[in-house]
Amino acid sequence: MSRKSMSAFIPLAVLFLVGVQAAEKDEQKPTLRAGALPKEGVKLDGVLSEPAWAVADAIPNLTTIEPDEGGVPAGQTIVKVLANSKEIIIGAICHDPEPTKIVSFSKARDAELDDEDNITIVLDTFQDGRTGYVFAVNPSGARFDALVSPQGGEVNSDWDAVWEARTSRDNSSWSAEIRIPIQSLRFKPGLSSWGFNVQRRVQRLQETSRWSGIQRDYKIHQTSQAGILTDLPNFDLGLGLSIRPALVGRSEKTAGQRTHFTGDPSLDVTQRLGPNILTSLTVNTDFAETEVDARQTNLTRFEIFFPEKRTFFLEGANIFEFSSGLEEAMIPFFSRRIGLFFEQEGRPGVEIPIDVGGKVNGQLGNTSVGALVVRTRKVDHLGVPGATMGVVRLKQHILSESSVGLIATAGDQLGRPGSWLTGVDFTYRNSRFRGDKNLILSVWGLVNGRKDLQGNKSAFGFVVDYPNDRWNWTVASKRIGDGFDPSLGFVPRRGVHIWDGSLEFRPRPGWHLVRQMFHEVRYSVVNTLHSGLQSYAVTIKPFDWLLESGDRFEFSVTTAGDRLREEFDVFDRVVSHRIDWTLN
Repeated sequence: MSRKSMSAFIPLAVLFLVGVQAAEKDEQKPTLRAGALPKEGVKLDGVLSEPAWAVADAIPNLTTIEPDEGGVPAGQTIVKVLANSKEIIIGAICHDPEPTKIVSFSKARDAELDDEDNITIVLDTFQDGRTGYVFAVNPSGARFDALVSPQGGEVNSDWDAVWEARTSRDNSSWSAEIRIPIQSLRFKPGLSSWGFNVQRRVQRLQETSRWSGIQRDYKIHQTSQAGILTDLPNFDLGLGLSIRPALVGRSEKTAGQRTHFTGDPSLDVTQRLGPNILTSLTVNTDFAETEVDARQTNLTRFEIFFPEKRTFFLEGANIFEFSSGLEEAMIPFFSRRIGLFFEQEGRPGVEIPIDVGGKVNGQLGNTSVGALVVRTRKVDHLGVPGATMGVVRLKQHILSESSVGLIATAGDQLGRPGSWLTGVDFTYRNSRFRGDKNLILSVWGLVNGRKDLQGNKSAFGFVVDYPNDRWNWTVASKRIGDGFDPSLGFVPRRGVHIWDGSLEFRPRPGWHLVRQMFHEVRYSVVNTLHSGLQSYAVTIKPFDWLLESGDRFEFSVTTAGDRLREEFDVFDRVVSHRIDWTLN
């Protein structure tokens, strides 16, 4: 699609989608009243034994979406909520007819709990159907937390909040208590109700039950389908100030010399400007507590994506997300470009000290706002000068689930002059398309500049996504100019036009042993802007059966090719040679 045709397509699409959205009607959502948490609180032990729990309103049971949509679960699930001005506590009692067969093995923080028993809580603290928080716990007490992506993608599990959970078991059930301090959340001021949802998984039965949004087409983290938690108190953030000083010390001693001590102090300060805006200041930042990157082997000539794991950059990360469907193909703002030096593409970076950094993120009315400014230190042995970098992200919420946004970045960690980027995106989301289906459409455009860049410095694209249970299909296109290389972005391929897509047909035959069948075609084609095909990959899956036991049998065929125009170094003294081929 050319720029001219895209510019004509966007306003027509917006007008059409506005009309479709306006025609949709909301259904009545279930509600739960939060009980009053007494001044003395409750003992967090996983046992809902205090009097406050006895008088609190309850969700008396959930409704299955697996194996039957709208069915009665094998075991009752009771959920209650207590809240005061400082914290919110969620209690759940998960009855099980065979508690000795509960599946629970994870212990680590943020472990994937999909393949074991668990209870998942979703909070929409702005009640806007776009953003939110996910908290999950298994019967062993392993915790998972994440940010809900406003762009319709997966949740961001690298984000971590301060919260607690305890679980217990008896001869008929397992239960959990989850305590979330109000300071761990951003929320809209003046609200006495939040979006709220609960989902339970019973692994051995392959059973999933939910409180609200009881359709297989919907995911638990779709906050547009959440119920309502009412009667919340006026929350008190106090000063809203958090100060965390740190000191990293080192000692050196050589033979015949005195021990030499050195130390690096650091300071992190966060200040809330109300419940919906958070500001952060970091000085001489220490990332010693950050989890190390997973080791990856790169045999390609393209850079590998490593996710951000540093707390300072993860806070409010969902606000800085741009468009949907980009994933690892192209990210206009990639925070790992700040404070890390990528000496070799595809390898984890070497840390560059951050002298000072400031950040503000939150929501003002229907506008999400994020801004970041960081000054890094000069490092002579890496050849990296001191640099100031910044990013601004604005996103206006429109319709009931959609948004239009602007992003801009400036600065270059390597000292290359004249570096900047700006772009716009429009994301249309509708979970009531054709009555009860999901539809996501996103269009975006970017342009960047830097004095050393030549060629086409723009990028644009679109994605249409229909993610539903029976039919699931996606079509996406990304055109990236040969001069498009944002200093604070992640762009592994330049000068290419990428087409991605997939088509899945996933019927449920109703057979005794087979729960669902998956038939899929998936493709990716990368063409250079001037010399034709660069690479392709096609996967055909004619046979993939999910059994009622949870076992899965599948057969798939994948064909892929890559045209090398020149040699490149895989490792030292290991070179990938050019191979010419043609596709008939």
